[in-house]
Amino acid sequence: MTTATAPTVGAVAPQRQTAVRRPSLLRLTAVELRKLVDTRAGRWLLITIGLVVVAIVTLLLIYAEDADQTFFTFFVPSLLPVSVLLPVLGILSITSEWSQRTALTTYALVPRRERVVAAKLIAVVLAALASVLVILAVAAVGTLVASATGGAGTWQVDGALILNATIVQVASVLMGAAFGLMLLNPPLAIVGYLLLPTLWTVLGEVVRPLRGPAGWLDPNQTMEPLFTSHVTGEQWGRLAVSLLVWMVLPLAAGLFRTLRREVS
Repeated sequence: MTTATAPTVGAVAPQRQTAVRRPSLLRLTAVELRKLVDTRAGRWLLITIGLVVVAIVTLLLIYAEDADQTFFTFFVPSLLPVSVLLPVLGILSITSEWSQRTALTTYALVPRRERVVAAKLIAVVLAALASVLVILAVAAVGTLVASATGGAGTWQVDGALILNATIVQVASVLMGAAFGLMLLNPPLAIVGYLLLPTLWTVLGEVVRPLRGPAGWLDPNQTMEPLFTSHVTGEQWGRLAVSLLVWMVLPLAAGLFRTLRREVS
């Protein structure tokens, strides 16, 4: 009995699987920027920031003296409330992965958590820069309206003031992000950010031995000169020390905690 052997067909080589490219930092940043407006809290916070700036300029147009209706007058008062609200945006951006329970999905798609954190920080910095542009635009509109309605309508402003204002907004939003990264809980981070610097300011005013250190460690005091166009070298040094304590150290501690925290 004989058996016929079918002719062998050429062996099919196994298909080579193409390597999956990890998303770039630019793409991750774009995703984080979209997340800022995806949630109801983030969307309304951004809307509130815009409305606050418009409200301040409108009130100045109504109640300020004609001689005071200048670009400088419209620009500077709008910086403070925005610098208070922006850190909340930074906190919500950082803590959203844990409060919305999306950390498991995010860190499964991007296992290197430090890249996600970097994208979030870049996104909130871009939001801070955008806020400065919004303030400039609204102040410009207010100046045009003032010049058309009998106000001074002058445009004189020092470029150093705009640079200092940008530093204030970026530093403020990064301080909020640092607290969010360190605490990973939105209410706790917001309360901590608003309460601890304020408490330190009060102690620096009440307790005499703390007045000297408060001049170097109180961010409310060290950022105040940036609302003007002239900042001395000593004031820059005080700002650097306060940011080291309130921004750099919490960022480092928060990054260490985020990289080691178990996602469940």
